[in-house]
Amino acid sequence: MVAVITGDVVHSRKLSPALWMQQLKDALSTAGRSPENWEIFRGDSFQLMLQEPARAFRMAIYLKACIKMLKQLDVRMAIGLGEVEYLGERITESNGTAFTHSGQRFENLKEDKQLLGIKSPDPEFDTEMNLYFRLCGIAMDHWTSKAAEVVKLSLEFPEASQEELGKKLHIQQHAVSKRLKTAYFQEIMEVERRFRERIQKCFS
Repeated sequence: MVAVITGDVVHSRKLSPALWMQQLKDALSTAGRSPENWEIFRGDSFQLMLQEPARAFRMAIYLKACIKMLKQLDVRMAIGLGEVEYLGERITESNGTAFTHSGQRFENLKEDKQLLGIKSPDPEFDTEMNLYFRLCGIAMDHWTSKAAEVVKLSLEFPEASQEELGKKLHIQQHAVSKRLKTAYFQEIMEVERRFRERIQKCFS
């Protein structure tokens, strides 16, 4: 089983691609190589395949933080869990249930007024996780650029203390703490842990 994330940059036309395209490429590059693992198409859409499905939600959080560092922008993403029946030289040429589930869920996101959703072979798992994603979205969809920056750095350096993160951002520790609290980072990471636990229980 793999995870496929299909997404697009929301409000991408409000800013020049020169301001966000490299940010998106750099974020996707942390998960693999293009075009076999990820690819950007139609200007502001992208697809990413993860061999470890348990990493999918964490990667979605990271992608969102990277894009929301830029004011006015956001990212819409659908996680699909399933199999790969054909693996092409480019991810956009591959197919299987993971790709089908991701595409189907992505098409429903606008109707559901959500920016993050998931579809897997297990409807019960989907119901639980989509509820968690909606609740996380209450915070994540309203991250400021500064909050997103701290979230991004916290994911990149999970062992770093708040003081160490502050030094990287040239701010005080208490400012890091405040931004993480405003972002509801601890609560979101609790959901991330639950996601990994449920993946293990349902699909291993």
